[in-house]
Amino acid sequence: MRSPDPRALVSDIAACIGFYTRIPLPASVPPSPDFAAAQWATPIAGAVVGAIGGLVLAAALWLGLPPEATAVTAMAATLLATGALHEDGAADTGDGFGGGATRERKLEIMKDSRNGSYGVAALVLVLLARWSALATLAAAGAWPAVIALAAAHAAARALMPAFMRHVAPARSDGLSAGVGQIPPNSANIALALGFVALLLGGIPFAIVTAIALALWFLALRRLCERQIGGQTGDVLGALEQGGEIVVLFIACVFLL
Repeated sequence: MRSPDPRALVSDIAACIGFYTRIPLPASVPPSPDFAAAQWATPIAGAVVGAIGGLVLAAALWLGLPPEATAVTAMAATLLATGALHEDGAADTGDGFGGGATRERKLEIMKDSRNGSYGVAALVLVLLARWSALATLAAAGAWPAVIALAAAHAAARALMPAFMRHVAPARSDGLSAGVGQIPPNSANIALALGFVALLLGGIPFAIVTAIALALWFLALRRLCERQIGGQTGDVLGALEQGGEIVVLFIACVFLL
């Protein structure tokens, strides 16, 4: 993270919102000169996406939609806000890890925009997992679901800078490698902001979820290093999607 100059902070936040979402930003906001250092703001971009989903969910419940339909509308809103960026990464990771026999072949498959059976299965599973958790939370009212959405989107994205910092890129090109080296402060601040988001659900929820997210982080790190020798932008998408699921599932235990 760079200096605490308010203009620099706004630039960093705008850079992350502009990259990780499709939300239009004013042309007057200056671009961040150091995108790697700006990664501390990834949880803020996630919180914005979660807020959009939460508002749509609350409105759907207010209109009388059943919890299952409410969960669909909230997910659709977040998918539109992000352009399904991380879902695409999860699908590509499933295809590569499941369909390739060698490291080179796995990376080749992950770079292919077409989805195979492993990718489709991965995408269906992550969407169903999130939908089922959101529907369960929405059945208890808007508040638990809104809290869970905000916490899930912020905390899941908070893992990404640390993952980029501690897991080497699997190839020299691609989105992840192009970001550059993440400064330690940026990764640590992102993790701290992610934990703050988890505190919306209370201290016990935050502690248990933080531990579960750390285990997911370590498990995916080991898996991607064994499969392809490091991380890619697709793996970061899978990291985020798995993180959302972890938060939403634990919310079903603590927030109901």
